[in-house]
Amino acid sequence: MLRYALLRLLGAIPTLFLVIVLAFLMVHAAPGGPFDDERVLPAEIEENIAAAYHLDEPLHKQFIRYLSGLVHGDLGPSYRYRDHTVGELIGTAFPVSLKLGAMAMLLALVVGVAAGSFAALRRNTLLDRSVMAVAMTGISIPIFVIAPLLVLLLAVRLQWLPAGWSGNVGATKFVLPVIALALPQIAYIARLTRASMIDVLASDFVRTARAQGLGTTAVVRYHALKPALLPVLSYMGPAAAAILTGSVVVEEIFGIPGLGQFFVRGALNRDYTLVLGIVVFYAALVVLLNLVVDILYGVIDPRIRQR
Repeated sequence: MLRYALLRLLGAIPTLFLVIVLAFLMVHAAPGGPFDDERVLPAEIEENIAAAYHLDEPLHKQFIRYLSGLVHGDLGPSYRYRDHTVGELIGTAFPVSLKLGAMAMLLALVVGVAAGSFAALRRNTLLDRSVMAVAMTGISIPIFVIAPLLVLLLAVRLQWLPAGWSGNVGATKFVLPVIALALPQIAYIARLTRASMIDVLASDFVRTARAQGLGTTAVVRYHALKPALLPVLSYMGPAAAAILTGSVVVEEIFGIPGLGQFFVRGALNRDYTLVLGIVVFYAALVVLLNLVVDILYGVIDPRIRQR
C-alpha cells in the first residue's frame, strides 16, 4: 500500500505542473494588471513597480521564477494585500473553508447514504420515486441558484436563519452555506447509493444471509452496506473537488472570509500570485484527497489491495 501511495504521489506531479502552467498563462492573459486602478501613475513609478515585482521580465522568465519559489514553498507576495504573502492569506482563510467543506461533506454523506438506502429498500414505491425526483432536482439546480433561494426563503421570508456571515450569530451562520454546498452532493450520493445497494441486495451472499434468518436491518448493516458504499467512496474525490469549487460561489454570496472570497477578489484585482497560489493549493488538495480515497478503497475491499 505504501508503494502504491508513493507511485500515485509521483504520478500527480505532472498533473500539478500542467495545472500550474495553464493557470499561469490564463492569469497573465487576462486584460489589465495588478496595479491598474483609477489613479494614473507617472511612467517612471509604473516602471519601478514593475521592476520590483519582476513584471517587466519576459513571461517565461516570470514563470521560471515563480516555479522556483513554488518548489521552495514560497507562493510569493500578494500584489494587493500589502505586507502579506500568499501563504499567510491562505493560512488565515483555509480553516474557515475547511470547516465549511467538512460540514457540507458530512451532511451530504449522512443524508445521501440514508436516502439512497431507503430508496433501494423500497424500490419502485412512492418513497423511491420521491427520493429520486428530489435528487434529480438537486443535481439540475446549480449552487449559485440554490444559495440565493435559501437566503430568500429561510432568511428573508421566514427569518429563521441569518442571511450573511457575522460574528454575533453563533453557529447558525454555518447552516445556510452548508446546506447550499451539500444539496447537490446529497443528490449524487443518494443516486449512487440506491443503484449500488440494489445490485448488492441481489447478490448471492445477501440471499444466503437472508436464508439464514437475518432481518433486513441486520443484512444491510453487516453485509450490504460496506460493499454498497464503494461507488460512493470513489465519488468522494470528485465530490470534494465540487465542494471546493462550489465554496468559491457560496463564500462570496454569504460573505464568508474563506479562500473563495480571496480567490474572487484576487481575480477581480488581477492579483496574479494570490489567484495562482489558491489554484495550486486547491489542485494539490484535490490530488491528496483522491489519494486518500484510493487508499480507503483498498482498506474497505481487500480484493483491491491484493490486486
